Amino acid sequence: MTIKTKLYLGLGLLFTLIIIVATMSVFYINALKKDTKNILVANYNTLEYSRDMFISLDQLQQGLLTFESFEESLKKQKTNVTEPGEHEITESIAREIKLLKQEPQSTALTLLIRQEITQLMRINMNAIERKSTIANKTAESAILRISITATICLIVALVLLVNLPGNIANPIRKLTESIKEIANQNYKERVRFESSTEFDQLAKSFNTMAEKLEEYSESKMEKIIKGKKRIEALINNMQDPVIGLDEDKVVLFVNDEALKITGLKADKIIGHQIQEVALNNDLIRDLIREHNATSVEKKLNKTLKIYADSKESYFEKEIIDISITPTGESDLQFIGQVIMLKNITLFKELDVAKTNFIATVSHEFKTPLSSIQMSTVLLKNDKIGKLNEEQVHLIDSITDDSNRLLKITGELLNMTQLESGNMQITMTSNDPVKIIKAALDVIQIQAEQKNIKIETIFSANLPEVQADFEKTVWVFTNILSNAIRYSYENSTISISLQSNESEVLFSIQDYGQGILEQYQTKIFNRYFRVPGTKKEGTGLGLAISKEFIATQEGSITVKSELGSGSTFTVSLKKI
Repeated sequence: MTIKTKLYLGLGLLFTLIIIVATMSVFYINALKKDTKNILVANYNTLEYSRDMFISLDQLQQGLLTFESFEESLKKQKTNVTEPGEHEITESIAREIKLLKQEPQSTALTLLIRQEITQLMRINMNAIERKSTIANKTAESAILRISITATICLIVALVLLVNLPGNIANPIRKLTESIKEIANQNYKERVRFESSTEFDQLAKSFNTMAEKLEEYSESKMEKIIKGKKRIEALINNMQDPVIGLDEDKVVLFVNDEALKITGLKADKIIGHQIQEVALNNDLIRDLIREHNATSVEKKLNKTLKIYADSKESYFEKEIIDISITPTGESDLQFIGQVIMLKNITLFKELDVAKTNFIATVSHEFKTPLSSIQMSTVLLKNDKIGKLNEEQVHLIDSITDDSNRLLKITGELLNMTQLESGNMQITMTSNDPVKIIKAALDVIQIQAEQKNIKIETIFSANLPEVQADFEKTVWVFTNILSNAIRYSYENSTISISLQSNESEVLFSIQDYGQGILEQYQTKIFNRYFRVPGTKKEGTGLGLAISKEFIATQEGSITVKSELGSGSTFTVSLKKI
């Protein structure tokens, strides 16, 4: 029997039983409704009319009412005669009430009427009891038959619940497990079903597919081996060292260049965990140290100085995570890493030459620039001679240009010292307020020229910070100079100092042009200038500032909104 036929039979039978239960329920509910209605409409109304006649009769004897109220209830009763003998008693009451109207004081007639009303009520009470018995029997019969039908329906449903899902789910589960085996390249997997359902045909098709895959896999193995050797040859012919790891950090391949700089043989590294190799090899140990760093640190290129082939060489290391999406799946699966060492010795030598050249030129510039500044000071002295207004203007221009050149050469010298590693940092205990005041002394004239007011907000009992006084003052001088340069005239610059658990925070806020969000992460790059700004300086000030603060284990950040100004925050460790 097919799965489709089983579903039709099972669900059809269940549906039929449900219809039968619903039909029986409706039938017996209507029967109960009819019996109840008969009791309420017929017998209960007669009892109500009889009670009214009793009350009217009592009030007649007391002289409170006339016969009209009694006759009205009697008239209603005449229209509600439903039981045997009820009509005769009703007519008898009607005759006797007429006689009572003629002899109102007749006690015998009154007593007779009461007896007949009582008899009328007894007939209807007996009828109510009889009809209630019928209704109870109808209800018991309905409960019994509906219960039997519902039990049969429940048994059928349980049988379907136990057998039908298993008949469908078990073959699907078995087929799914076999498909996973095929996905794991176990092409010898086969599926067998003992039934003659649609799953049997599906199993035959699956087995045919598995046989073809097995045949295809065996026929392509030679090509796969050739492709593997081709890839190995390409890796070995690369000029840069390459090391490949699997997801368990076992070395899969190492090219000749990597073997050369590590001094290892292939059989001592391939197939071994890289942590084991690192125990006896300093270079591999350095690679592992970076390999175990955070994901952000791993992506940062790091220059390594390696002595190999009787010379010093420089390499830029990059660790690449390899992930794939297996066929038929949606989630990435990590399968290993590749460590690449790019030889940058030539670029390093050129960079050193560039740094030395800039340092030499900047140093040589300082002497003539100092002479030019001295000459301008002497020319302004009235003892040398009186200058006219145009000459004073020219000397002021020369002074400004020489100051700007001195600042540029100073920045270039600082940058070359940072690049060459010759920058000396002297860490001492310093008062943060003194650092800010020293920077304010330098830029005070610049602020007065634009009529900019500088506000300071210092928290009480600020702790001292561990910093290089001169270089930290240079950083704040550079930040304040930029704030003044990009602020509007007659504006305000706010400086605040506050501390937290481990740091002192220096915040400098201006209300000038602001910086677009897309440039806020770039302004600390060397030689970067925000497009559209004044062409002053070298674009090195903030880059040098960040390096100075970083060497002191601090940080510098910026928050800005175009048109609303910028806030630079420097954090230094407190003592």
